[in-house]
Amino acid sequence: MNIASWLEQSARSYPALSAAATGTRVVATYGQLAERAARLAGALREQFGLKPGERVAIVAKNSHHYVELLYGIWHAGLAAVPANAKLHGAELGYILDHSGARVCFVSPGIDSVIAPHAPHSLERLIAIGGAEYQALFTADAIAVVPRAADDLAWLFYTSGTTGRPKGAMLTHRVLAAASQAYAMEVDSVSPGDAILHAAPMSHGSGLYIMAHVARLGVQVVPESGGFEPEEVFALIDAWPRASMFAAPTMIKRLVSCPAECDLANIRTLIWGGAPMYLEDALAALDRFGPRLAQIYGQGESPMTITTLSKEDIADRGHPRWRERLGSAGKPYASVEVVVADSADRPLAAGETGEILCHGEVVMPGYWCNEEASRTALRGGWLHTGDVGVFDQEGYLHLKDRSKDLIISGGSNIYPREVEEVLLSHAQVREVSVIGRPDREWGEAVVAYVVGEAKAAELDALCLARIARFKRPKDYVFVDSLPKNNYGKILKTELRAMDARKTGTP
Repeated sequence: MNIASWLEQSARSYPALSAAATGTRVVATYGQLAERAARLAGALREQFGLKPGERVAIVAKNSHHYVELLYGIWHAGLAAVPANAKLHGAELGYILDHSGARVCFVSPGIDSVIAPHAPHSLERLIAIGGAEYQALFTADAIAVVPRAADDLAWLFYTSGTTGRPKGAMLTHRVLAAASQAYAMEVDSVSPGDAILHAAPMSHGSGLYIMAHVARLGVQVVPESGGFEPEEVFALIDAWPRASMFAAPTMIKRLVSCPAECDLANIRTLIWGGAPMYLEDALAALDRFGPRLAQIYGQGESPMTITTLSKEDIADRGHPRWRERLGSAGKPYASVEVVVADSADRPLAAGETGEILCHGEVVMPGYWCNEEASRTALRGGWLHTGDVGVFDQEGYLHLKDRSKDLIISGGSNIYPREVEEVLLSHAQVREVSVIGRPDREWGEAVVAYVVGEAKAAELDALCLARIARFKRPKDYVFVDSLPKNNYGKILKTELRAMDARKTGTP
């Protein structure tokens, strides 16, 4: 069950249909995309000597090349390791080392970021679009390499509470189940429908590639390679029945953008990665009409735990419409979700506990991390670390994140990772990092510091060690941090203190 066969089947039946575009320009038909994937697979197997199951990394900004890379890797029977192109070189070096990737494809310029941190196991660092890259597509095409449903397809690195990311193993079965759930319950796809990849293809947006390949959709990447509201509106006008995955902050920017587009061309705008303020969801619905959907998931159950449908979001006449709009929706048909107590016993509606799930969309474990796998999947259920409650109608409401995860602009940031960097400064005695509610970003990273270090020094330290988006937006210097009788820092009390200080809710 190699998921690459979806592209092969689409190309065999409809070789002339558009498959990928940059802006308004079609750059590949299904026949061309499938041939390039087959030739790239031949190069990876024959020229590089990679064997089925080995890992190939992609550290790249959005481009149409992302699709041929993913499918070329899978066609060859290999596993893809897409990584956030915004990460620091040291963070990318860890992912490359931990995954054991022998080959890494990078956007031009990122090779110089990785090179000082590249592990010995990495044999080739290839710039996408360059001469070496283009030469790979002169290799002889090979047949799709058979893979089992439970073989690794995508190694999805998530932020780690200990400062080291964990690789969630997404198998061919997981990707197939998640893709089918998307097409069935979130956003039905017909031939020629477009998906706009303005959010990172290494994460949420990229996970919707497969459903569109299976249903003969068009992968459209903005000319800018990223998210610019005016460009998104122009692309919606150019591509009828277009969908897009976005973080809530992106949706909010679209709402406030003065540009216009033909709303009838929007198939679905899907938000996820963080909850949306109710008033922001209302504003989006007022502007875009019944074309919004919400998803809740994690890398360990990719984009697929619960979903709030377009119908529920648009059903203003329902007596509990506002409550539903503030929820994370209902579980997908392909996953069972419960709210459980500390002993993993399911709780009744109205009772708050940890969100657990299991099903074919859940990872089988973390790469080379048996202890973390046992903890996360104990009892056969994925323990999300998120706290929530089901209402009487079966809608899940998120309450908190027990692992102190900060979600800023749709990106996951774990406080301890930032804390470890700050504590390496000689004049920092203690530090605690929290998320402060932020109207634009959802949450802003804030560091409470005990010590004599200067904010500028700490900022420079973070910029040298971790990705820019993870560094604190504010440093608050205090004489001491709130602690319990055992000396543990009380982040709940710290958040309350910060709310009083800033006047945030």
